[in-house]
Amino acid sequence: MCRKIILGIAAILLASAAVPVFAKDTADEAQIRKLLTDWARGMHDRDMTKIMAMYDRNVVAYDIVPPLQRKGYAVYRKDYEDYLAQYKGPIDVTYQDLTIAASGDVGFAFMLEHDVGVMKDGTRSDLWQRVTSCFRKIGGRWVAVHDHVSVPTDFATGKSQLALRP
Repeated sequence: MCRKIILGIAAILLASAAVPVFAKDTADEAQIRKLLTDWARGMHDRDMTKIMAMYDRNVVAYDIVPPLQRKGYAVYRKDYEDYLAQYKGPIDVTYQDLTIAASGDVGFAFMLEHDVGVMKDGTRSDLWQRVTSCFRKIGGRWVAVHDHVSVPTDFATGKSQLALRP
């Protein structure tokens, strides 16, 4: 199963390398783009139903904060609830350099994600992070089966570089 997914991703990468940057989304890519747009709207609205709508029940996530991984829908939902609890009001999410590719029942998206909001203590949060989401088409519907969120690290200090901008 894992080998099939890896081979599928490799095929997508090879196929997408030949596609011009200005190419119009395929129907599958457009569906994945809509999932990401709806997720961002859910973050703005602080709506857990919208946020979690794109995820598979067996999602595995590597988030920017510990632990190393989160397995399962309920665990990832709790991660989002904890994240939202730090903010008052909306969290505005935009994407830069969003790239989506899909073929058969496997797809992926990677981007720079910009999150802006106001923390409960009144501090403005303005964070850029790197995000990769992997999708599977299950029962005719695209769902995210894996998220990987990161920020660069300064290895000399051991600190995350949260102030970097594209």
